[in-house]
Amino acid sequence: MKRLHVHISVADIESNIGFYSAVFGSEPAVRKPDYAKWMLEDPRVNFAISSRSGKTGLDHLGIQAEDDAELAELKQRLDRADTPIAEQKGTGCCYAVSDKYWVLDPQGIPWESFHSLGEIPVFGEAPKAEAGSQSACCAPEVSATPSKCCG
Repeated sequence: MKRLHVHISVADIESNIGFYSAVFGSEPAVRKPDYAKWMLEDPRVNFAISSRSGKTGLDHLGIQAEDDAELAELKQRLDRADTPIAEQKGTGCCYAVSDKYWVLDPQGIPWESFHSLGEIPVFGEAPKAEAGSQSACCAPEVSATPSKCCG
């Protein structure tokens, strides 16, 4: 079953962790000095905040797939949207390694379709054991021509 993903850039990580923990009635499943993530079941959402961006507010939206088959289904949907797609395989981001597809909606909001493959200890660092993996992170530059992604 897929899960909605919302990522918000915040100015003060600690006050936002307190706020969202109260709103969601639970502590984050992942907590780092610059990042927190709640894996909620009701509503079924992967809600993340980070303090690394130069801007605050909505960073990106997405859909998290539970397996490769669901990610392939999401890729087919993106193909039908007739918009440039930036593909990332084995990329390190948000303390996880994932396969991803990025698009921009008509308003320019980045949408990430992804399947997380494992955890990594350092934000944005590709796992050393996986040769050829990329290091790229949230809300990449998706242009009219798909690229390797992320700036």
